Amino acid sequence: MPRAGLSRTRVVEIALATLDEDGWDGMTLGAVAARAGVAVPSLYKHVAGLPGLRRDVALVCVEEFDAVLRAAGPDVVALARAARRYGVSRPGRYAAVQGGDWAHGPDAQELAAASAVTVETIADALRSLGLEPGAEIDAVRAVRALVHGFVTLQAAGGFGLPDDVDASFDRAVASLVAGLTR
Repeated sequence: MPRAGLSRTRVVEIALATLDEDGWDGMTLGAVAARAGVAVPSLYKHVAGLPGLRRDVALVCVEEFDAVLRAAGPDVVALARAARRYGVSRPGRYAAVQGGDWAHGPDAQELAAASAVTVETIADALRSLGLEPGAEIDAVRAVRALVHGFVTLQAAGGFGLPDDVDASFDRAVASLVAGLTR
């Protein structure tokens, strides 16, 4: 019988708290079990091991990320800024959005569908630029690569020069948008 008060939803909530404090790599079954006050085998009543827990957590994070992007509206610059803010302010959750081996296969259909919605959110913003036919997926990849590269470098302290990082980001996004609209 499952421990009173522990459910799949509660385990995911605990895993999200662990993720927020310890990062993606620190979100282990052991860390979640310790936080829940149970032994690791007790988690298997609620989640399908670490891959299942990662999929469940990533689903919440992808849906949250998509909501942030949608709230930014259909403007590419606003969307890119919102994605960067999310990545910088919630690094563990941002890492969960990026996927991995655990995000593929027959058990990841719900996560794949949610990820496709997020790609569509980005594509919707890009459509306003009047892209050439067939260039949409390339543009989505370019936006994701720019934001991800910037978030990754910023998180690693890679922008040590005194120049304004926000201004640099805005210039990079403006350059990308200009390139996409040629």
